Amino acid sequence: MLIAGEWCDAEDGATADILNPATGEVIAKTPKATIGDVEKCVLASRAALQSKDWAAMDPAQRGRILQKMAAATYANAKSLAALESSNNGKTFREALSEIRYGAWTLEYFAGLSDKIEGSTIPVPGNRLNYTLRQPLGVTAHIVPWNFPLQLAIRSIAPALAAGCTVIAKPASWTPLSLIAWAKAMQDSEVGLPADVLQVITGSGGLIGDALAGHAGVDGVVLTGGVPTGQAVMAKASENLTPVTLELGGKGANIVFSDANLRHCAKAICFGIFMNAGQMCWAGSRLIVHEDVHDELVDAVVAEVSKWPVGPGMEEGVRMGSMVHTSHRDDVLNMLSKGLEQGGEVVCGGNALDREGAFMEATVVTGVSSDNLLFQEELFGPVLAVTKFSEDAEALALANDTPFGLLNGIWTNNLSRAHRFARDVESGMVSINEYPITFPQTAFTGWKKSGIGIEQSKDALNFYTKVKNVNVKL
Repeated sequence: MLIAGEWCDAEDGATADILNPATGEVIAKTPKATIGDVEKCVLASRAALQSKDWAAMDPAQRGRILQKMAAATYANAKSLAALESSNNGKTFREALSEIRYGAWTLEYFAGLSDKIEGSTIPVPGNRLNYTLRQPLGVTAHIVPWNFPLQLAIRSIAPALAAGCTVIAKPASWTPLSLIAWAKAMQDSEVGLPADVLQVITGSGGLIGDALAGHAGVDGVVLTGGVPTGQAVMAKASENLTPVTLELGGKGANIVFSDANLRHCAKAICFGIFMNAGQMCWAGSRLIVHEDVHDELVDAVVAEVSKWPVGPGMEEGVRMGSMVHTSHRDDVLNMLSKGLEQGGEVVCGGNALDREGAFMEATVVTGVSSDNLLFQEELFGPVLAVTKFSEDAEALALANDTPFGLLNGIWTNNLSRAHRFARDVESGMVSINEYPITFPQTAFTGWKKSGIGIEQSKDALNFYTKVKNVNVKL
């Protein structure tokens, strides 16, 4: 772990085995931090904040350091991607794309670091009134296992750009890429002052809770499931600590009869079978007009048949292993329960008969809106297909879920496309493309999909505090 400027073991020397989920092999051991380690981390982070070496640095200079971090991330992308693939199970191709996206995110926020501005406000009388935006303070980043490095950088970049100090806690299953990235930043001598970035490893329940409930932490950022988000929010509420929560999803691709089905089928497969479906923004529901239902389902099944499944580092593999056999078994169990409520498996539906946490890409048709396959986030490679006949029915089906992260609309009718984009209850909508995001666009969820905004200039609002100054002239 990187705590107080040193690479160290846990206070009591305890370690955890880190696996390659494609083989079950132990590939590393990492420290299991204690509460004492959390205290050291927070003290060092607060000292770095109060020293003002980072918070009061010329914002343009902070931006230059973030640019160097981006360059170092690009330079180390292939080795980081190989580590990510081995630890998470995803394909090397996906991992490389994600880490380069992380570098792009650093570049984007590097350009914003000197554009965090207050405003002057007209008030009555002979007065000057203005606002300052100042760093939020010490921020704790609780990182998920599905995109371990990309999603870490997604929140670390704006926090650093705003002048905050950062404590990053990777998921206990997948800590290796974040540790290696932090080491690469040190080795590349990017100019980040000591203790501005720290990495602590260990149990999410113990270390994540301790960070979320710590009075010395000024903001908490979590990407994870709804129960985890609720637990973190409850702990943070003890100190009224603000949170950004990016939680679950049950995204729908809503396909009308005038859509380009060939293009659509490829995007549907990408949106649910990439990363073995372990994505909050996965398009796990397909809501398709009855006139093109059979044709589109056939096209999806044909497309996914071209996706070889295997270890992520093998040449030609399109879908890697899931992150852990226990998670795969949970997904298969939920699939079984859903099928008891209805639906027909037209492809997949099983674990692969081989070593590792592999599962077949699965498509289930005839899924009703009250089926758990329609309502609940399985977080695996399972596509639930539902027919509709009228536009109003499609909209009602799309909105009939507790989640609201990303939905896709497939039509060549411009009026319909914009009407659905307005009326679909989700923080993000993509028309004739899925899934898609950029560092400069807001990544945000409605309903149980979260609180707050990741990415875009709006993300900086969380990492700054507004101060109003009034001057009697």
